[in-house]
Amino acid sequence: MNESLINQRTLGVTFAADSATVRVWAPLAKTVSLRLCQQDTAIPLQNNGYYWQAKTTQLHPGDTYKFVLNNTIERPDPASLFQPEGVHGPSQAIDTSQFAWTDAEWNNLPLEDYLLYELHTGTFTPDGTFAGIEAKLDYFVELGVNAIEIMPVAQFPGTRNWGYDGVSPYAVQNSYGGPAGLQQLVDACHRKGLAVVLDVVYNHIGPEGNYLTDYGPYFTNKHRTPWGDALNFDDDYSDSVRRYFIENVLMWFRDFHIDALRLDAVHAIRDESALHILREIRQYVDELSQQTGQRHYLIIESDQNETRFIQPIANDGYGMDAQWNDEFHHALRVTAGGERSGYYADYNGIEHLAKSFRDAYVYDGVYMPRRAKIVGKTTISHPGRQFVVFSQNHDQIGNRMLGERPSELVSFSMQKLMAGAVLSSPYLPMLFMGEEWGELNPFLYFVSHSDPALIEAVRQGRKREFAAFQTSQEAPDPQAEQTFERSKLNWERLNQEPHRILFRYYQTLLALRKQSSLRHPNRESVAVIMDERKNTLCLLRQHTPDVAVVCLMNFSSQPAPLVLPASIRPWKVLIDSASPQWAGPLASPLELSGDASVLVQAESILIYTNSGETL
Repeated sequence: MNESLINQRTLGVTFAADSATVRVWAPLAKTVSLRLCQQDTAIPLQNNGYYWQAKTTQLHPGDTYKFVLNNTIERPDPASLFQPEGVHGPSQAIDTSQFAWTDAEWNNLPLEDYLLYELHTGTFTPDGTFAGIEAKLDYFVELGVNAIEIMPVAQFPGTRNWGYDGVSPYAVQNSYGGPAGLQQLVDACHRKGLAVVLDVVYNHIGPEGNYLTDYGPYFTNKHRTPWGDALNFDDDYSDSVRRYFIENVLMWFRDFHIDALRLDAVHAIRDESALHILREIRQYVDELSQQTGQRHYLIIESDQNETRFIQPIANDGYGMDAQWNDEFHHALRVTAGGERSGYYADYNGIEHLAKSFRDAYVYDGVYMPRRAKIVGKTTISHPGRQFVVFSQNHDQIGNRMLGERPSELVSFSMQKLMAGAVLSSPYLPMLFMGEEWGELNPFLYFVSHSDPALIEAVRQGRKREFAAFQTSQEAPDPQAEQTFERSKLNWERLNQEPHRILFRYYQTLLALRKQSSLRHPNRESVAVIMDERKNTLCLLRQHTPDVAVVCLMNFSSQPAPLVLPASIRPWKVLIDSASPQWAGPLASPLELSGDASVLVQAESILIYTNSGETL
């Protein structure tokens, strides 16, 4: 391991007691200088054969600057920590070590205990900032989650964006509160016992404000991605590009105390090197953890069902800790009566949901019609903590033309059943902001580009994406500020019914997840019985030979009898989503003997235990 990468930043600007060190990788430049904006002073950088660098007493924290390439082109620092005027403006020198952390006693939660809550900073609160999130930390505690997952915060154009158009991987979005705002939020989260997961994008760079090609071969045409040329992880000059992103990973953990990273769409990271970039990242993160004593997790998104990503390095894998499991979502949505078009066409409902409860992947080495090939590998050796499941997330809502949430697409009863399916699963559950009260505002796709040609291209691309839907409605304009404003949460609904009831229901489910045998994401003890004709499913979670939780799920529109497993002790109700307590029609018996049959109401979940567990 390169110790300098682990202990301090070697790219961009760093500060010592009496001077600043400036380093930039610019192999395509013949000359490089640093221009101090306030003084209009040029500081020449020297080429040491690897970096252009200089040590200077003229640059201080808070100063703004640009690099001048070949005495002609002015560009922001590619490793800038802050872009106070946006992606096209000057960079600002930041000393992250100046922040006074108060989380010395914090140690990351065990991964198996994570109860995740995904949010978008700009739409989570009215002001759309890190400070807005911080003001809601007691709310997370009250709800019962213990890890917030923040969509990307790397600097993007304008102030309205999902974050996947970021162009400055090191810079924290100025409109959210910048680097100091993020440090303040993470520190406050840790004081409340909340872990912080940050979404990062290492598969592409956004189009507007992307100046990396002016510095060097950050991209290669050896591979293509849905967004154009791939980032250069395995072509000429790739060593420095790899270092650029590895150091970015370490920065989030070391300088911002982030607990886990969620790596976006790693199937689009193209690397044919002997040492895959994800495996190398894992090695550096492990070395950092050995030095700091802090646990840091790497969670990926991938649509390949390729277990090599989550296989330990010792077993010739890449060593990622966990991955999002979209297949659980797809099977659940179809079972709940959702559409069967597009990628949902590969999922048949209750049969595939039962398989996902057992095996995580639905396609684990079997033929997938849409791709016309065998997809995936078996997950037999992988524990439940390696899979994150959900009934909704930013993609599954925002990639719909009108951004409808399940609260607009399924009944109130079905919302409760879907929540129960996620939180009773032998995996890590994740909520998407607002689902816990049945938010009705959509989550739409929005941008705030400044290039008219790019704006029009995004609009037309969005229209083409939904042209086959044969609807008279038009896709909302991604550039319009109204599209962004419509996507903000309406917190007033928490004081209204049935939203308040749903919130208390989620509170109870999360408490149940923490206090009962459901807490342990143990796949080995799972048994599933499904009835395709009745659209029902019985999930058995056996924590010990004598202690079990059984979840009876009825996805049909009619009540259905389900049989409880044999047990020497009586089964006691932990939660009944059809109870009048949760605005349901009829409560089921509170206690039943083993082998008893219970009538499960339509679109409801009944969770029983045979131990002394109670809420």
